[in-house]
Amino acid sequence: MKSEKTTTKKYLTIQDYIKKRIQTGKFPVGSYLPSENEICNRFKTTRTTVRRALDELLKEGFIEKEHGRGSKVIERGNSLGLLTVKGFSGSIDYEVQTIVTTHPKIIKWDPVIAFPLTNDEKKSQCVYFQRVRNINNLPVVLENNWYSLDALQFIKADEFVEGSFFKTLSQKHLIEIMGADQELRSIPASKEVAKKLQIKIGNPILHISVRFRTSKPGLNLYGDLYCNTTEYPIRNSFFL
Repeated sequence: MKSEKTTTKKYLTIQDYIKKRIQTGKFPVGSYLPSENEICNRFKTTRTTVRRALDELLKEGFIEKEHGRGSKVIERGNSLGLLTVKGFSGSIDYEVQTIVTTHPKIIKWDPVIAFPLTNDEKKSQCVYFQRVRNINNLPVVLENNWYSLDALQFIKADEFVEGSFFKTLSQKHLIEIMGADQELRSIPASKEVAKKLQIKIGNPILHISVRFRTSKPGLNLYGDLYCNTTEYPIRNSFFL
């Protein structure tokens, strides 16, 4: 009889195998995974073990189960439950453009970050970059982002997948966003923010401070977003 330790290792192996193929596009969004029987045969294991692996992928938001058809790969970002401007998640309703206004560079941590850094982060330099999100040629969001250089290698802007840092982490580095802490408040636009969002100084804007937790130990992503929601409201999804 197989030990519990062996069974656990097998289900994690299957989970990791499928996850990596989803992340790298070998199992693209909209496609169906091999059947449970096929996975059982490949890994020489039981349906119970395979189903446990699939249940974990379901919890993580990589797949959904369709009765009679199997496990379907879905766009994981849609299930993160975070905030962004309507239209960022690939909606065809708007023409979305991401402009890198400050290319990634190595700097010291900015005191504007709303969340306390870990001791390891304090000892490390950070990578900072800034982008503006346009919808129909109208600047809607100004984003500042930081991460620890000790926790993740330097990534250039031209390496971003479709302008998305989340997709870059997932597809190129197999790192996933696991959750987030956020603070939201209304503030008057500063001179710099007003200029980049093309609004008047002092106009009310939505300020979002966010810390994303990732699947890589020690790696957090910090964001500072200034949103002009006059034309485009906020909805419940996020693509960094």
